[in-house]
This record gives sequence, C-alpha cells and structure tokens, in this order.
Amino acid sequence: MNHMFNPPHPGETLREDVLPEMGLTITEAAKQLGVSRVALSRVLNGHAAISPEMALRVEAWLGVENGGSADVWLGQQMTYDLWRARQRVA
Repeated sequence: MNHMFNPPHPGETLREDVLPEMGLTITEAAKQLGVSRVALSRVLNGHAAISPEMALRVEAWLGVENGGSADVWLGQQMTYDLWRARQRVA
C-alpha cells in the first residue's frame, strides 16, 4: 500500500514551528544546542537526518515536558526515512 501522506522531516518541524515559537534565529538556536550553524541548518533544511546525538541535544534544550523527547524526534526521522524508502522501492 502506497502512503500518499508525506511525513515532515523533523528539521522542518524545528524550522517551521519550534524556532519561530521561541523567536530564535538559526544562529542563536545552534549556539544554544552547542552545534555549528551549518550542522543545524542542514537538519532544518532536510539535508541531514536528526541523529541520536542531535535528538538528545534537542531533548535537553526543549525539555521532555515541552515535546522535546529524543524518542519523538528520532521516531519522526524514522517515519520520514521509511516513507522516502517506500517511494524509492515503489
């Protein structure tokens, strides 16, 4: 069964929802996360996956109670990757 639904890359969620809500630029967010601006930018633009390490940084940064759970971010990445793989196989 082909899922027409295109799940968002987790970076897109960070870029469209989290950063604007926090009023942060990519540069400021990268500094708070302790990663380079380039590394964060690649994730935000969907060019790089959220790694387990990045997911843990986001978790510590946002807090689990604010939807920052590393498991949720990695789950979103897995859903996205699996959807992409299904498109390639189909």
